[in-house]
Amino acid sequence: MSQILVVKANNIIEASYQLSLNEQRLILAAIACIPKGEEITDNIGYCVTREAFIELGVNPKTASREIREACDRLFNRVITITTEAGTFKTRWIQDIMKYNSDWALANPEFVKEITGSDPYAEDYVLAAIRFSKSVLPFISNLSSNFTQYFLQDIAGVSSGYSIRFYELMMQFKSTGYRKIRLDDLRNMLDLNDKYPLTADLKRRVIDTAIDELNEKSPITIKYKLLKTGRKFTHLELKFKSKDDEKTKTIDSKKDPKSPDFFIKLTDPQRHLFANKMSEMPEMSKYSQGTESYQQFAVRIAEMLLQPEKFRELYPLLEKAGYK
Repeated sequence: MSQILVVKANNIIEASYQLSLNEQRLILAAIACIPKGEEITDNIGYCVTREAFIELGVNPKTASREIREACDRLFNRVITITTEAGTFKTRWIQDIMKYNSDWALANPEFVKEITGSDPYAEDYVLAAIRFSKSVLPFISNLSSNFTQYFLQDIAGVSSGYSIRFYELMMQFKSTGYRKIRLDDLRNMLDLNDKYPLTADLKRRVIDTAIDELNEKSPITIKYKLLKTGRKFTHLELKFKSKDDEKTKTIDSKKDPKSPDFFIKLTDPQRHLFANKMSEMPEMSKYSQGTESYQQFAVRIAEMLLQPEKFRELYPLLEKAGYK
């Protein structure tokens, strides 16, 4: 999947709504088709293909069916958005067109222009989504107070909660920290009376999302449930890019001052440098009794296999010519 941006106003990120995983995939794939920085109208339909669903982790054998089912349910979904003026409720979309294989095969030029590929006869589906006039300003031509991330970041997740949590964290990507009132979280996820006990919310929602994102997303996350008095009232999220973790690991292997510093030498390298180090005056404190230089070199080679000893001997290893 190429680096396709999804851009949403923060009002949408924190809005109250409930969508299934495939309904969210349908919304996100359509949003990804919206031109960035251009004026658009609600007369335009954004097309979602079977291939787009497969790239988001849907089984190729069921992708067409899952698009059709998501289209049917999405038409009735509502979203409650909070603005400076107040709160309003609207539909996500105003209409959906599901092109079937017979029509697509009879109009291949149209399909090729829209999707970049030719239609095929077996189980073909192409969904064209027109967002509602009320929602469109929150997902297009945004210049401030918006959140963006790559669509591929959430490809392969199997929980709709995972997508919502990822977006809530990407809203605070610059700080890597977010604190949310549990009541606000329940409202954003439109849970109503579901999971009134914090233990159930943790197990069924929070852990489900965090565990999956730690496994499949580009970030690593740690969280705490915080109390006010004797009651759990807030969720604290701390997160960072896995690339940062990789860089830190690589740097720690290169930095002799790091407690994790260790370089595994090849056997020929160990014995070559051990022979040189055995004759250094600085190594005398490591010698034992009447052992020969050759016996001492063998023992030094063994010491270079031990991370703690390796770090201790590294300055002398460099002096012996290791680079």
